[in-house]
Amino acid sequence: MSRRLDAGGSWIDRSRPLTFRFDGEEYEGFEGDTLASALLANGAVGGFTSPILGRPRGVMTAGPEEPNAFVEVSEPWFDPIVAATMVELVDGLVAEPRAGVGRLPDPATVSSVEAAHGHVHVETLVVGGGPAGRKAAVAAASRGDRVILMDDRHRIDDPPDGVTVLPCTTALGVYDDGYVVAHERSTTLARLWHARAGRVILATGAHERFIAFAGNDRPGVMLSSAAATYVERFGVLPGDRAVVFTTNDFGLRSAAVLRGAGADIARTLGVGEDMSDALDDVDTLLVSGGWNPNLTLWRSIGGGLRYDERLATFRPNGDAPPWLEVVGSADGEGLPRTEAYWLEPDGDYSGHFVDLQRDQTVADIAEALDAGLVSVEHVKRATYIGTAIDQGRTSGVLAAAIVNQLLGADPDAQGPTSARPPAAPLSYAVIAGPDRGDLLDPIRRTRIHAWHVKHGAIFEDVGQWKRPRYFPTDGEEMDATVSRECLAVREGAGVLDASTLGKIEVVGPDAATFLDRMYTNRMSTLAVGSIRYGFMLGLDGMVVDDGVAMRLAEDRFLVTTTTGNAAMVLDRFEEWLQTEWPNLRVYCTSVTEQWSDVAIAGPGARDVLDAVGTDVDLSPEAFPFMTFRDGTVAGIPARIARVSFTGELSYEILVDGRRGLELWTTVLAAGAPFEVAPYGTEAMHVLRAEKGFVIVGQDTDGTVTPDDLGMGWIVRKDDSDFIGRRSLRRADTGRDDRKQLVGLLPNELLPEGAQLVEEDTGRIPMPMIGHVTSSYLSPTLGRPIALAMVERGRTRHGETVYAPLPGGTISAEIVPPVFYDPEGTRRDG
Repeated sequence: MSRRLDAGGSWIDRSRPLTFRFDGEEYEGFEGDTLASALLANGAVGGFTSPILGRPRGVMTAGPEEPNAFVEVSEPWFDPIVAATMVELVDGLVAEPRAGVGRLPDPATVSSVEAAHGHVHVETLVVGGGPAGRKAAVAAASRGDRVILMDDRHRIDDPPDGVTVLPCTTALGVYDDGYVVAHERSTTLARLWHARAGRVILATGAHERFIAFAGNDRPGVMLSSAAATYVERFGVLPGDRAVVFTTNDFGLRSAAVLRGAGADIARTLGVGEDMSDALDDVDTLLVSGGWNPNLTLWRSIGGGLRYDERLATFRPNGDAPPWLEVVGSADGEGLPRTEAYWLEPDGDYSGHFVDLQRDQTVADIAEALDAGLVSVEHVKRATYIGTAIDQGRTSGVLAAAIVNQLLGADPDAQGPTSARPPAAPLSYAVIAGPDRGDLLDPIRRTRIHAWHVKHGAIFEDVGQWKRPRYFPTDGEEMDATVSRECLAVREGAGVLDASTLGKIEVVGPDAATFLDRMYTNRMSTLAVGSIRYGFMLGLDGMVVDDGVAMRLAEDRFLVTTTTGNAAMVLDRFEEWLQTEWPNLRVYCTSVTEQWSDVAIAGPGARDVLDAVGTDVDLSPEAFPFMTFRDGTVAGIPARIARVSFTGELSYEILVDGRRGLELWTTVLAAGAPFEVAPYGTEAMHVLRAEKGFVIVGQDTDGTVTPDDLGMGWIVRKDDSDFIGRRSLRRADTGRDDRKQLVGLLPNELLPEGAQLVEEDTGRIPMPMIGHVTSSYLSPTLGRPIALAMVERGRTRHGETVYAPLPGGTISAEIVPPVFYDPEGTRRDG
């Protein structure tokens, strides 16, 4: 049955018919329709169900406040759940009713619109395209302001000249100093706007509210203003025979609009009139319980309210920052005088709905109050009223009024509950914008990456970096490759691309003082030209990162971080400098990508570097461990550091990043007679584990102190302060039953993360005493090894522990964590 009027409908173009599918049925509409108006035009009054009780529901509103008519759009774009009143009709649209709960689809089977982010700065931003918003925009433009006017409807009537108009754009939140986030929707693009305005004007209008009475959720019950909107904008008559229930003159105005369109207005009911048979023999019930200014954005930034007795609702209290203003009906202007009437008296309130999206009734509110609750905010949490997609637009003021009435309080005793951004739901895809797929996180590659690709490297992601994990040759499996690379380092020489390590220059007269506060050991006593290894702790005293500091000059240091924590450490440095120690004269600069770092390790490392060519004296006497020298390597200006993560003689050569590939290829060519081999991160992990060197984030988990790692020596013993110092003095960090780092010699390879027990009883649960942090097959030792954190681990050397696993139990002997060259004799070659 068609309910489309023969004439009228200022928003539709009757010359452009469209076809669409809803709930498996084919329908027709016009360009300019919403899905809701097109359904009503086709006589589809119901078709929806409530999410909890499964009650039949129909379209109740004509805007974003819709509490019933939610759909999933699958073509020509995908939206898991959206109000039908906010879906612009397009040809070929396919939608299904959704009972308040969306679904996650298979991305390969659905279409999606392009998502983007936009940034804009203007003098004035107006939210709301009604008369008050347009007036404010024109006034601002006449002053010479750059002006944006946005509205969540897909059309703005009479758009003003000289103003950037954004229809289909919902302001999601207003934040300090005129920062507004908004969601623009179209059939091909979704854009998240980040707008910064000198002045924000909220012309967000008002929402008509309904009344709690028996059956007020049935299909055919509609807000009176919505019915008039469908007639005037879409040329749709929602019903042929209607009853109007109103507390104000606007309900009468809507009745006149429907009557003029041909509807039979059977009765007009006011406050206190009998509604028991109001729905008999009619197909539509128009309700107008008054108007609530739309203050979602105002409330979300902390705006207060005051009760207006004439309007029987809440208005802004006027206490706004100088850059924010509320105008028009959002401030109560032009709203009709309303008699305060919230619910129809009845002996049974289980059918008097307050929040249609949550299927909550007056009876549910009464039950919460009977349980002893008195605050509207507490009632909200007990009933979930106001927590659904509409954020309480239709239920907030009504629920507060009913709570006040049931408690015997005045209407202004408590206002509606707080609102929080986002004001309307949006998908994570829109929030992500272009930052998805390969663009979700930047992919960082070293200057030597192309060589690694050409020579068959298998990569792993470390932070944002692509690092070569291993370099297979002739079809080698990973274990065989890693074994070959490890032995190359232990027996000859290997070369590693270490360019991904974080590098931060710390410069200034107070640089040494600053680093003393950031690290557990003292950096201010470091001599120029020397290097010191250090730990950084969190405020809780737990290890968060490690690295080395090189003192380049009295007021200049170069510190390194783990690959994945470079940004975190720089952010940490800046946070403390800017918020806690702003008096320190220190400047921190990330230089990670300014340097390429080629590490040569192994007993033949000195011979390889000699063959490459350098003007630096490489003898152990002239160039001791944990120092650096500036000079040239292969004719390239370089900084050479004697540090080692393998336990072998090692030189890290830092050069201008643009010359990293040149240095790499030169080292490999010059080292060919010494059978130098490139090695990747997997071999590096095995080599460092053989030496008992920890990886922060793998052997630590945020609950580990330096002493737990057997490295209490790295914490200075004087009274000077550093981050985490006080926490290390807590009784908890000194417990003798804390987990401590140990080595394990298992009878077969242990999986990392395996839980360890003292006795394999075969009965679950078994008391766990620790877990495996690192586990490898050691080609140097010819057996599996592991590192683990075990309760009282340092007192258990020689004991056996067990790892119960689905395939059987693995036993392991606890040993010190240094498996190879515990005396450190190989470090100098």
